[in-house]
Amino acid sequence: MSPPRSCCSDCTTRRRRDHFTLGWLMSRMHKRSYGLIMLLLAVVAVAPGVSIVAGLLLMIPAFQMILGHNMPVFPRRIAARPLPTRHLAALVQRAVPVLRSLEKLIHPRWPTPLDATKRLVGAVVVLLNITLLFTPVPLSNVVPALVIALISLAYLEEDGLLLLIALLVSVVVLAVELTAVWETVLGAKWIFGLWY
Repeated sequence: MSPPRSCCSDCTTRRRRDHFTLGWLMSRMHKRSYGLIMLLLAVVAVAPGVSIVAGLLLMIPAFQMILGHNMPVFPRRIAARPLPTRHLAALVQRAVPVLRSLEKLIHPRWPTPLDATKRLVGAVVVLLNITLLFTPVPLSNVVPALVIALISLAYLEEDGLLLLIALLVSVVVLAVELTAVWETVLGAKWIFGLWY
């Protein structure tokens, strides 16, 4: 005997509540989707185990910002993949108190041209992502990920002053990371020079 129609629709509704997709999330955020997606991925990229995956995913919206797209578009396989709602709920539950306290400091000011800002933010996020992915030092992912989160918050809240500060911080971080990589290369050359 087949179950009543209402039972099937209840199961479908329950399944929808248990899962969400990146595509659904982005369609609800419209112009704020870049800031939100980058913020979520940057927070995930702080964790050492998943920083590489989050960093690779961050490249997608960053390149799309450089190209001037209106909202991020992930490959269908990633955008339609069901993710457990409980993970999003846990993240939101932890983030809401922090965001509420940050809202006192972060608010729309110093308006900037959206297209120019979008391309600049995308370029800086790509550079920070490269350091996040390729700097061969333990926990070197934390600082670039936090700077990307700060940039994302400023972009999300349309706070031009905070965005300027975050971009200046990113220049300092990139300079330090570049110096560290250069010193590592020089050190490796010196060590190889001792052997030969």
